[in-house]
This record gives sequence, structure tokens and C-alpha cells, in this order.
Amino acid sequence: MMSLRPKDLYQRQTSLAELGVVGQAKITNARVVIIGCGGLGGAAAVYLAGSGIGHLHLIDFDQVDASNLPRQVYFTPKDIGKNKAKTLAQYLRTMNPFITVSHSKERIDKENILGELDQGAYIVDCTDHLYTKYLINDACVLKSKPLIYGSLYKFTGYVATFNALVNGKITGNLRDAFPEFPKEHIPNCAEIGTLNTIVGLIGIQQANEVLKLVTGLGAPLINQLLIYNSLTNQQHKIKYHPISTRQQIKERFESSTYRDEPPLAQNAAWTISAAQLKEALKNNRKVQIISVIEDISTSLPFEVSAVIPLSKFDELVQFIEDEMDQKQPIFIVCQRGISSYQATSKLKKINPALSVFSLTNGINTY
Repeated sequence: MMSLRPKDLYQRQTSLAELGVVGQAKITNARVVIIGCGGLGGAAAVYLAGSGIGHLHLIDFDQVDASNLPRQVYFTPKDIGKNKAKTLAQYLRTMNPFITVSHSKERIDKENILGELDQGAYIVDCTDHLYTKYLINDACVLKSKPLIYGSLYKFTGYVATFNALVNGKITGNLRDAFPEFPKEHIPNCAEIGTLNTIVGLIGIQQANEVLKLVTGLGAPLINQLLIYNSLTNQQHKIKYHPISTRQQIKERFESSTYRDEPPLAQNAAWTISAAQLKEALKNNRKVQIISVIEDISTSLPFEVSAVIPLSKFDELVQFIEDEMDQKQPIFIVCQRGISSYQATSKLKKINPALSVFSLTNGINTY
């Protein structure tokens, strides 16, 4: 078998008159950081590696879970329990021996992000946590790095290129499109679910944005957010204007914790602490607990009477009426104590006498 050569591997790309060997050289010399190695990150990484991006730096603290496999198709059942960034890096080195791939197993936070961004000239946000997205955006502004943004909500995907230098001007960033953290809790893919195909579509769109920036071809998605619906095949763009300044974002970066803490306005009379719930479980085996977590694969530290997502609130009400002893306490739990409190509040509005309580801070800190 003839040994593999770069010119053979990239022949279809260099045959493009608009790209050629000059464009391929730009791709080979590019350094890209991908934050998040799940569905979006895996798709983006594989196509960027196949295109010949010279250096990829992958960041993800998470481990492969069985529920990841349908959309994170570069992992196999044998990878369950392994770190995503390390496992994906090994796969990319195998598929393209002419690139270098590094990885980090650290959770991205305010303390380490500026250093991690130094690993590349282009940053690809493939995370699924809203506060982390604002952290990445603000850090990219401070480091003057273009950010290729991708996000998902059920059947819909969003793509944009933020903070890019185009014609001598810096384009808009995430805070120009959405200035503030949303006040209400927005569930991530683990909580509300997503269709596996939309994940791949958006991840490849992000890779495409990187290649346009690197080669100078085409028109990147600047000062506009592309929204694509996988059920209808409809897409549209929302335009926004660059209005935030670097100084404003620097002040936000210095003052923000980038953590989605439960709302301060929770009624203490409607909540129960982890210690109180543990005591109740210790003393009574018939404790009534309902989980409102969307992700049915999430393991719980105790038995529950039912798992009914907050999005199916009517079913939750009906289950309580039909199956629960309403004279005894009912405990609602979720991952962070936000959705459970929303459910508790709604239930109290319907029936103020109902003895229902939300687990403070959720099972994440149980």
C-alpha cells in the first residue's frame, strides 16, 4: 500500500481554484481551540482535522456517557467513562497523522480560561452551559480572539462568528446579540433533550465558519445569528450591531462569577435542604419525591415516585392528584434547584394548601 502523503489527503481541497495550495497552507498553519468535546465539538473537530488544521487543542472535563453515543458518534461503548477530550484527541491523531492535537481535562472557569485561549488563534464554543458561553465570549474579547459560537435547543441550532477582525473593524460579540444573562433558567441539552442530527449539522457549520476565517473565503456569519430548524429546514438570520466596548466587557469579566445560582427570591417555606431531606429519608421509607429532570439517564441518589419533566407540568399535577398522598409532604427535585422550585411555585399557586417542597440547590450538591 502506498504511504499516505499530505498532498494526497488534501487533493480535493487543493483542486478548488478558490483555495489551492496557498489556501491549504493557511489551513495547515492554523491553530484552533475547541471548548466542549460533545456533539458539537466532536463534529467540528473531526471536520477541521480532516481539513488539515495544523493544531487542534481540545478542552473538556466530562466523561463519555451512554446517553452521549447517539449524537457523539466518534465515541463507542468502549469509551464510556473515559475523558472526552483525551479520547477525541486520540481519534483525531489516528484519522490525520499530519496534524498535532493537544487536550485539557480541566473544567473551563474564570481562573484558567485566558491561559487556555493562548493555545489557538480561533476559538470554537461547543459548550452547552449558558454562563460558560458568556465566560468564553468575554475572554475572547479580552484576548482579541475570534469566537465561533454554536448552541442548540431541542430541534433548533444557532451559529455565529463573534469578535472577528474584518476590514479593520472588530465585529459584534455575544453581548451585542444578548447583553445580559437571562433571568429565567434555560435548560441545557441534558435537561430538555435534543435531536442527534441537529447536533452534527451545527457542529459542521461551526467548522465551516473556521475554514472561512482561516482562508478568507466566503462571508462569515458576522453581526448576525443564523438560526436553523431541523424539523422544517427553515433558517433565518437575526442581525445585531456592535455596541459593547472592550472596557465594558473587561468590567463584566472582573465582576461576574459566571455561575447560574438559584434565584435569591426563593420562598424558604417552600424549600427543603439536603440535610433535611436526608433526615426524612432516614426516618421514613415512604418519602414522596418527584424528579423534574428532563434527562432520564441522570442517576439519582435516592428512589423517586416519578420522573416528570417540568415541560409536562400538567402530567405532574395529574400524577399528584391521582397517585400521591396529599396529606403528606411531597418533595420536588432537579439538578440545581431551579426547575424544582419553578414546579413547586406553580403547584402552590394551584393549591396553596399542598405540602410541597423544592430541594435547595438540587441533587448536584446533595
